Amino acid sequence: MRNQPIPDIKPEDIDRIVRRDFPESHYDAVLEILHEYGSEKWHRDGWRVKAAVLKIANGKLHELRIAMDTAKRDYRDVLLAAEYPEYGRKTLYSARAFGRAEPDQVIDRDWDQYKAWLERP
Repeated sequence: MRNQPIPDIKPEDIDRIVRRDFPESHYDAVLEILHEYGSEKWHRDGWRVKAAVLKIANGKLHELRIAMDTAKRDYRDVLLAAEYPEYGRKTLYSARAFGRAEPDQVIDRDWDQYKAWLERP
């Protein structure tokens, strides 16, 4: 089994996603919530985590708040949910073991869905 891909998120990605997924009237509120992440030394991978929070929120301010609160407690929870959803369900929430080739296929599907979300206009 190979390692899962890790997205390279930049500040301009975050701005583009906020503008794409949220109404203009929520822009400042979304940025204010996103700004909460990164102030503690255990807050790692800032732009990547902010992208994960945005993906989970799916354009809903209330969901953004919940996802950000989760990220501030343990950023790995939002990374798993946003970047590796199928892999997470199969490894954390299921007693069913992977077949021999299945982990790589799941990694590919997770990466494909993440890229499609990230690159969506």
